[in-house]
Amino acid sequence: MMGTSMVGDITQFVVILAIMTGLVVVLGKWITHLFTSPAHNILERGTYRLLGVNPEEKMSWKRYGMVLVLSNAAMMLLGYLILRVQDFLPGDLLARAAQTPDLAFNTAASFTTNTNWQAYSGESSLSNFSQMAAITFLMSISATTGLAAAGGFMRGLSRKSTTDIGNYWVDFTRSLYRLLLPASFVMALVYVWQGMPQTLSADAVATTLEGVRQQIILGPVASFETIKHIGTNGGGFFGMNAAHPFENPTPLTNTLHMLSMLLIPSALTYAFGSMILRRRQGWTFFAAFLVMFLGFLTLIYSAEQAGNPLLTPMGVDQTQSATSGGGNMEGKEVRFGIAQTSMFATVTTAATTGSVNSMHSSLTPLGGLVPIAQMMLNNVFGGIGVGFINLITYAILTVFLVGMLIGRTPEFLGKKIEAREMKYVMLAILAHPLSILGFTAIACLMPSTLDSLSNMGPHGFSEVLYAYTSGTANNGSAFAGLNANTPFFNTTIGLAMLAGRYLTLLPMLAVAGVIAARKAVPEGPGTLSTATPLFAGLLVFIVIVVGGLTFLPALALGPIVEHLMMLSGATF
Repeated sequence: MMGTSMVGDITQFVVILAIMTGLVVVLGKWITHLFTSPAHNILERGTYRLLGVNPEEKMSWKRYGMVLVLSNAAMMLLGYLILRVQDFLPGDLLARAAQTPDLAFNTAASFTTNTNWQAYSGESSLSNFSQMAAITFLMSISATTGLAAAGGFMRGLSRKSTTDIGNYWVDFTRSLYRLLLPASFVMALVYVWQGMPQTLSADAVATTLEGVRQQIILGPVASFETIKHIGTNGGGFFGMNAAHPFENPTPLTNTLHMLSMLLIPSALTYAFGSMILRRRQGWTFFAAFLVMFLGFLTLIYSAEQAGNPLLTPMGVDQTQSATSGGGNMEGKEVRFGIAQTSMFATVTTAATTGSVNSMHSSLTPLGGLVPIAQMMLNNVFGGIGVGFINLITYAILTVFLVGMLIGRTPEFLGKKIEAREMKYVMLAILAHPLSILGFTAIACLMPSTLDSLSNMGPHGFSEVLYAYTSGTANNGSAFAGLNANTPFFNTTIGLAMLAGRYLTLLPMLAVAGVIAARKAVPEGPGTLSTATPLFAGLLVFIVIVVGGLTFLPALALGPIVEHLMMLSGATF
């Protein structure tokens, strides 16, 4: 029975990843067309006129980045204002209160940066208008921003002897009109078919079998869920997120959620290979993504299937049988089981989405290590656009280190890699650990942090570490044991989100601009080919080693200590 169950679980993994790989080619071709087509359709031209922008303007990386940041700031301010005046806006029959200044700042920063961290419960805090006009709106523009940035970045790497990397407004408008909105509309119809609510009604009142009247919160859930996953956002319309039956009613929706999260990040590898006219290069990067993903999936699935030995003395049966899948089922939906839960947890933190169909705080120590580690690395597929950019960051670091080892000036895609771009690369790489470890250290020194913890010891430390890792990585998932709705956590996690988004994105746009202006050099006998299995292996090695050395002390204080305590029989 154990062998049969494991074979079935592995079959599920293979089928989902095979479908994803097939979609890489289909969507990758469309994204390539989206970023390279010279023609603008009538809707796009009308939008340019409405915004008063010139679609023919050629932007340097500085101009591109400035427009990106200022437009995001304006939309973040709009979202903040809506959340602050929610109780003055008409249409909410449940009269839900406006968010406090610190919570509104945290929420607006969260959804503008594609993080979707929520220090509130959606159904009890936000009206349907706020869910649409603030949250769904910001999810749409944050995903579009990331995809547009990837377009400008890839275009810069593909060009020679030029100072421009494209036009941000064109990339943004096309990403929204030609990909995100159509895909979300079609997926919303599928979700409604599967039973997700899509209504402007605030609630429904039902009478239970016991004769008790029960209020059921409703709203435009299906449209929320589509951009939430396709845009690798991850916020929940309900506090229970994708574990709630209205957000995830069937095994099909659970599978579609996972495929949606992986859809664009994986397809960008093919689009990149097409734009630089090196398809093998794109598949090499896809292979690096996939190898890291499979490693983390294997770790979490093995850990959760093995169960928690501390529960055995309590009489909890964790063995597989004809009626039970076995393993650590604490905090998990029985309808999804170990396999679908492990896959979902791996996907959502690999793609920095933050959607959850289980409570990550209930994972085993090694199981909980996987989402934390993936967010720390932030390039195992990664969020829409920025995950691919983060992988290229490490690719440039890899060719630089290898070049130094063989005594040759490093080259990447036919361009010399020099000191200027390496400074930008190191700034992008160091921004994450500085934010994660810095804010975690400050929080651990604050006496008030103890009041927000539901667990003490290493698991309590993991809760804090997870929160700042999730915020900085623009993921948004949580260990669900930390009460982060305090002025301190709302403010510091909000700042971590902004640092994690822009202090990595802007330096890499600078790298694209510098490389675009540089002349190509012919390959020589000492040139390291970056489109081979060897380079893919080197890239994965550098990602794991650099990330591991950077974050190992923090992981050792949390999940690793927890694992050792669990094996020894000690309690947390």
